[in-house]
Amino acid sequence: MSFASRTTGYFTTPQHERLRAEVRAFAEAEVAPAVAGMEESKAVHTELSRLIARQGWLGVTVDPEYGGLGLGHLAKTIIIEELSRVSGAMGAMVQASQLGVAKIVHFGNEEQKRHWLPRVGDGRCLPTIAVTEPDAGGHVLGMSSTAERVGDEYVLNGRKVFVGNSHVGDLHGVVVRTGPGSGGLSAFLVESTAPGFSLAPHRPAMGLHGFSFGELVFEDCRVPAANLLGAEGDGLAVAYSSSVLYGRPNLTAVSLGIHRAIVEQTVEFARDHRRYGKPLAELPTVKQKLGQMQSQLMTARLAAYYAAHQLDQGAPCDADLISAKLLNVESSLDSARTAMEIHAAYGLDPGRTVERLLRDANHIYSPAGTSDIQRLRLAEVALGTYQDQWSARLADKLRASSVALERVTLVAGEPAHLPIGEPAVAAAR
Repeated sequence: MSFASRTTGYFTTPQHERLRAEVRAFAEAEVAPAVAGMEESKAVHTELSRLIARQGWLGVTVDPEYGGLGLGHLAKTIIIEELSRVSGAMGAMVQASQLGVAKIVHFGNEEQKRHWLPRVGDGRCLPTIAVTEPDAGGHVLGMSSTAERVGDEYVLNGRKVFVGNSHVGDLHGVVVRTGPGSGGLSAFLVESTAPGFSLAPHRPAMGLHGFSFGELVFEDCRVPAANLLGAEGDGLAVAYSSSVLYGRPNLTAVSLGIHRAIVEQTVEFARDHRRYGKPLAELPTVKQKLGQMQSQLMTARLAAYYAAHQLDQGAPCDADLISAKLLNVESSLDSARTAMEIHAAYGLDPGRTVERLLRDANHIYSPAGTSDIQRLRLAEVALGTYQDQWSARLADKLRASSVALERVTLVAGEPAHLPIGEPAVAAAR
């Protein structure tokens, strides 16, 4: 029986569970002690972001041929989930980096892949993707930033906002206009050292303290023509495919990790806090709320893992990715509210974890499409009008992760161990 077929009820293999244990141990040892400081300073935690990158996890979906782990999208979900359980900010950092990986994996030429993917795999490069603009928001075709060909270079002008990892990123995947209409968008790899590139000052938001999602500024920014991703006109495909195939499952994983932490923290509070001479958890009304939270968490997890598993199989699964994002975001917000009801006034204390989790959960609502957008797309699925099945169009590249997974060396019937701190670099619409 092949390694990939030895799965649990949640589609995970022994390798997945070993990876989970490693990421959880790292998160509790290295990330958890930094959370209080990130909450207090609200500054971007560059050092911790770099430390996480050096674990090799940013290359989890990258084939070992290019210096990645080749473990696929379910493994990616587990990594992001376990980090988000401890720190939504650091889970968001990894998910944003994965968006930057997607554009190179799906649209990079051989030279671009061989140059950048090994650097992502060993943590030397933190990639991003930059699509959203101040006056266009999620309306991709409404963007106005431009790139003009001048000799062997392109000159970029404009601004991008809400860019995940803006202030720690080394390589920005930027979608801009090279012509009119939907066929007039193109994507470029822009290094953070490129002339004419700058960052607006970091502005802390409601939650995800320690993470950066800020503004990139391009003022006659010059990039080599060789940094064009795909061909001119591929920008819309880069943006949509990255959002659907990486953005939605990645944000699903962040929501899932935050949701798990909400349930765990609330159960602990209900066990420890006493009313009427007994633990709060023994009150029937509180038990009802805890049961509802547990049910929502289990359902959300199943949806998240199933969608990621389908990606690894190279199956058409856009609708599953959409539904998983919708379900995980909405259920995490529902559980956060229920948690606040159980905590009552104690939940308002900034020193309580649940207060941070409530703020962090709200950050996952908008990226890669709000819940309203997800419902609209699912309505199109129901009506038979949904188009651009990206998981089908890029099935061969998505299935490559599953093939790489089959190649993982087995020892005595168990998957090879991937030690913490030793990256396996050799091995929206």
